[in-house]
Amino acid sequence: MICKTVKKGVVGLGLGALALGLIFGPAAPSYVRTAFHKARHSVKGSVPVEFEIDRARQEIAALEPAIHSGVETLARALTEVEDLNREIASTREEMNKEGRALQALNEHRKTGDLHLTNGVSYSAKELNNAMARRMDHYNVLKATLAQKQNTLVLLQKNVISAQEGLEALKAARQDLTARVEGAEARLNQIKAARSANRYTFDDSAIGQAKRTVSELEKKLEQMARVDELTEKYEGDGVTVTPDPTRDISREIEAEFGSAPKSEKTAEKF
Repeated sequence: MICKTVKKGVVGLGLGALALGLIFGPAAPSYVRTAFHKARHSVKGSVPVEFEIDRARQEIAALEPAIHSGVETLARALTEVEDLNREIASTREEMNKEGRALQALNEHRKTGDLHLTNGVSYSAKELNNAMARRMDHYNVLKATLAQKQNTLVLLQKNVISAQEGLEALKAARQDLTARVEGAEARLNQIKAARSANRYTFDDSAIGQAKRTVSELEKKLEQMARVDELTEKYEGDGVTVTPDPTRDISREIEAEFGSAPKSEKTAEKF
């Protein structure tokens, strides 16, 4: 049963890919990627800002384990430095003690006095053997001291690195916290402004009405001008209806004077 379901799913995917290939051709992968990114951005854009603020706070809180781990690392490094400093002091003290003993034995060998301060007498051979053993031990202490001093330098570097890492984490947490608080304050300002503007008039509706009336006025003006131009260029002339109370003859005589009697009568229109 499971095999059949898987097989159907594979066949369905294959048919879907074939259909995309037939429709979009070589550009099918680009269309798929574009659709995926658009869907992802659409979903992301629909997430409320409050949710994003809470998510940012949770991610900042997730820095706490790293800070705690850094504190433990720093504490361990400081403890190791303190312990190693004590070991170095002890090794140096023991090495200085062996050095003084070697110098004393060497003086006895030079003077030939084989009676030591503890009342024990040694032969020349025994004295040389004792000096050789102490010298070997001194060299071991010297090498050990050098090794511990090198280790101390590395541990001190670790301490500095741990301190710098903690300071960086602390600064980042403070900066991110302040930025989130600023974003939340800005969101509250926007909400307050929107709430205050809830009962104001919609300027966009007024602007649309003004544009509509202006377009209507322009259209009427254009219609009037079309009629005027049509009468001028397409009509037979302008028909004038005179005022019946006007004395046209008197107006003509007043303007041009009386015509001579010998003048022919003007043609009738």
